Amino acid sequence: MLSNLATRDVETLIHPYTNLAAFRQTGPLVLERGHGVWVYDTDGRPYLEGMAGLWCTALGYSNEELVEAAREQMARLPFTHLFSGRSHDPAIELAETLKELAPIPVSKVFFTSSGSEANDTQVKLTWYLNNALGRPQKKKIIGRHKGYHGVTVASASLTGLTANHADWDLPLPGFLHAACPHHYRGAEAGETEEAYSARLAAELEEMILREGPETVAAFIAEPVMGAGGAIVPPKGYFAAIAPVLARYDVRFIADEVICGFGRLGTWFGSEAMGMKPHSLSFAKALTSAYMPLGGVTVDETLYQAMQDQSRKIGTFGHGTTYSGHPVASAVALKTIEIYRRDKIIEGAAEKAPHFQRRLSALEEHPLVGEAKGLGLIGGLEIVADKATKRQYDPKAGVAARCVAFAQEEGLIVRFLTGDRVAVCPPLVIRPDEIDTLFDRLGTALDRTQAWIREQGLTAV
Repeated sequence: MLSNLATRDVETLIHPYTNLAAFRQTGPLVLERGHGVWVYDTDGRPYLEGMAGLWCTALGYSNEELVEAAREQMARLPFTHLFSGRSHDPAIELAETLKELAPIPVSKVFFTSSGSEANDTQVKLTWYLNNALGRPQKKKIIGRHKGYHGVTVASASLTGLTANHADWDLPLPGFLHAACPHHYRGAEAGETEEAYSARLAAELEEMILREGPETVAAFIAEPVMGAGGAIVPPKGYFAAIAPVLARYDVRFIADEVICGFGRLGTWFGSEAMGMKPHSLSFAKALTSAYMPLGGVTVDETLYQAMQDQSRKIGTFGHGTTYSGHPVASAVALKTIEIYRRDKIIEGAAEKAPHFQRRLSALEEHPLVGEAKGLGLIGGLEIVADKATKRQYDPKAGVAARCVAFAQEEGLIVRFLTGDRVAVCPPLVIRPDEIDTLFDRLGTALDRTQAWIREQGLTAV
């Protein structure tokens, strides 16, 4: 029996990434408050938020400084926009700060309200650039299978997940997908990570040549894949593909929406992975998710092209009402101040070895084929047969059942495609809370194993 609040939810809300038919029976987990890495439901029951919300609440919950930053800005100037040359102090200062922090040369910053909007903007700017350069055929953009870049029409086309395409009439023409760089699933027998990376780079080059280099404009990649399975690329991957992109003048876009601002123990994931992109997309931890804010970096070559097109057309015809929202910008500035002052990124790097040891130890569990991560992010894959890597029938929902058991144990984690479970706690998590997280996840795996036996599930 659903509670009154849960019933109201079911009858009024559409929930993203939810089986809407099954949801009518299960109902929602309604949360009403949070503190640190803990959130509490309407019955007061605590849950360790092992996903930092959606990979984003880096500073945890109820940070009073962020609340006060929002309050002060709302009292001073709750809204103005950046259209037609208007501006405000928080957006200016935030753009300056991001230029300083970025690991690549940045001329300007363009703000959005989300990561999806940021990657949608990357598509439009890529097309805009090549029109300005007199290359109207150079428009195709390559993502990767299992890559995740958002849900707008363009960003969902960049995304390489079946559920984001099926019955949505996506991807749009001109969006391509290279292989997912997952050594556990994609490597040939005996193939080292470095050899696998070299093969993927060769396959990428073959794709570009097959399509015609004069038609391929950009390549987009997450430093560590998020919604596609929390997958760490093999050793040497980005070093192998970088020369290919350079050889054919393919713009390299780093989707830093999840990995940016400390997740991998560096300010940006590109630094941790040795990436040298032309542009960054960012969002999520920029404000610790307290306010919606995202954006993209603009290099000088792109900026000059944007100026040329503005001169020709009479305007830069792109932007949204909330681009560079003053309250969101003020919260972002305070978030970055806290990251710097309290050495949050350095702290994440120091805690990462402990986190990764506890994660890796789960590979000893009979259900776990792979448990791997980087920094304070990781994923594990549930398999039916560890030797052959055979899985359970996807319709059985084994990973979803594991996540449900974890929730009963007071832990929030997320199941992803391919029977994978992702873990991505707030950066402020303490070592003892890391132990609590993995203790509860281990118990959830034990309960999943017992449930599998009860159901008589076997490998497919």
